[in-house]
Amino acid sequence: MTAEDLDDVLDLRKRSFGLLSAADQESWRRAVTPVLSEGRYLGAFDGSRLAAAARLRQFTQWWHGRPQPMAGIAGVTVNPEDRGRGLGTLIMRAVIDRGVALGDAVSALYPATTAIYRAIGYEHAGAQYNVTIPAESLRHIRPSGQVKLRRMGPGDAAELVSILHRVHGAARASGPICWDEKTWSHWLADEDDFLYLADDGFVIYRWRGDDMQVDNLVAGSAETMRALWSMVGSSSSIARDVIAPLAPDDPVLWMLRERTKEQVKQVRWMFRVLDVAAAVERRGYLEHLAREAVVTVNDPLRGSGTWRLEFSGGSAAATPVDGPGGGPADGLGSGQADGLGRGRSDGPGVVLSVNGFSALYAGIPSATLRIAGLMSGDDRYDETLDAAFAAKPYMLDYF
Repeated sequence: MTAEDLDDVLDLRKRSFGLLSAADQESWRRAVTPVLSEGRYLGAFDGSRLAAAARLRQFTQWWHGRPQPMAGIAGVTVNPEDRGRGLGTLIMRAVIDRGVALGDAVSALYPATTAIYRAIGYEHAGAQYNVTIPAESLRHIRPSGQVKLRRMGPGDAAELVSILHRVHGAARASGPICWDEKTWSHWLADEDDFLYLADDGFVIYRWRGDDMQVDNLVAGSAETMRALWSMVGSSSSIARDVIAPLAPDDPVLWMLRERTKEQVKQVRWMFRVLDVAAAVERRGYLEHLAREAVVTVNDPLRGSGTWRLEFSGGSAAATPVDGPGGGPADGLGSGQADGLGRGRSDGPGVVLSVNGFSALYAGIPSATLRIAGLMSGDDRYDETLDAAFAAKPYMLDYF
């Protein structure tokens, strides 16, 4: 779509998601205009009338500490009078094709409903874990060193992105995302947010009624983490609670004096592998893992195939296994290595739907996938695949 379509998109959004204030409409226009020239906003038209729309956000996503480009799908909307005609599926198929054309091997989205996305290959993978912490409990977190904090603004977007790469890489994180610098510059211009930057961390937070809402708090050292949380906790004389998106094993949870019952709101996200070979090769893995496995991935939209996955030195390669038809698309394999690399045998190895492979990639155990009907076939590779793709996926950002 082009800038001339944005009024129609706003009307569609209003009918699907509710009213936007004039200020929010202007902010939305500034945020989406740059992606129009990149072909990242798609529309489905009935003649000249816009009937449905979807946007591909440009993200970096980390898997076991290794970053790769990711297509974040947002703003999937269908006009009320056009629902039930298959337009949601139609535009999502176009979105997947567009993501591949833009060079993305993986994609993620926050679903309003599961069925439509599961039908085209997306599967539940992780969550944004929003934890409510009594503000008073953060007052006991004291800075343990001299960490210099300064206010942050749009001009600090590049430094913020650099910090995210360093911190998520060192933590071998799986799932968190980073916006592009242009979008970060846009978000960092919000005058209602409190923005602070350190050499190896940052925090973005704001008032939310009587509470504090943390959007992002990322730190690469214990000293910086203590300094940032202590600053947020300094509002406890007024704020009752602090609501923050956290990793499931975020260190701050082990810094609190008391933990008994915790209020955690999980906002689930779904994930899809768009290109098996590229996604496997771009992901990070355990450094000491040196094994092989054979998997058949059945993907009606992108093509099915059988692949030999070879894990070594923290990296992996996916090689198509030719079948009788002369290529991997028939789902038949021959001459595969076993899960320990100790010989060869015929057969398709582990068989997964693209939903199942996407969930496996995100760390969902093979036992879960088999019982859920997303995985079948030879089970001798299960231990290798569980070790290779082990992860606790999470996101700090909602989109």
